[in-house]
Amino acid sequence: MIGSDASASVTTGPRASASATTSPATSEAVTTGASVSLLIADDDEVTRSGLRTLLAARPGIEVVGEADGVEAVEQARRLRPDVVLMDVRMPRRNGIEATRQLLAGPAEPPKVVVITTFENDDYVTAALSAGASGFVLKRLPVRQIAEAVRVVAAGEAILFPAALRRMVAARPLGSAEALPKAALTGREEEVLRSMATGLSNPEIARSLTVSLETVKTHVGNVLTKLGAQNRTHAVVIAYESGLVVPGFAG
Repeated sequence: MIGSDASASVTTGPRASASATTSPATSEAVTTGASVSLLIADDDEVTRSGLRTLLAARPGIEVVGEADGVEAVEQARRLRPDVVLMDVRMPRRNGIEATRQLLAGPAEPPKVVVITTFENDDYVTAALSAGASGFVLKRLPVRQIAEAVRVVAAGEAILFPAALRRMVAARPLGSAEALPKAALTGREEEVLRSMATGLSNPEIARSLTVSLETVKTHVGNVLTKLGAQNRTHAVVIAYESGLVVPGFAG
């Protein structure tokens, strides 16, 4: 069901190191250029059909296909969509495994946005760790889901700091020592903690009283040292390792 509003930070991405924070709820500004091609993956045919009808009516989006978890990988490689909207819980092949297979493909893979009913879902965290660029809730208004698809296609990542905190709060956390042997500097840890609150690079720069270029360098170093596929993945690692704890607000 697609319904109520929710806030989200959209942070430029991954593999990009940075950018300003904006919200899918704000506008449909990311509509310039060619339409974004979208594949919808969900095991429920009625849900797929509903999403296809609603999203195809939004400006800047072309739905090129729909599939279940097993078909999604094959169809994505054949149709080469810009983005796959991936249900996280599917019986034949869940969204985690499908995301992992898609991103491990030989060709340039599509971006993946996980869609889920429940925000405190271990499957979502696992999908983000597998390389998904972010997640949206099925209850969001369709305009926000469409905006998430557009901004991810533009190379950005959808980050819901509050939802991530609630999600990780329900899971056992490791100790800070569980952080990969990344040898982050003290400043890089500060930047990662700021990223976990959803701050944009300009906001981090103001908070730490450093230049924007310095922040971009730190963010790039954090992603490289953590082996993170994108900014969202780095934040998940920070929570899972215990470097950032649920309830942390900066």
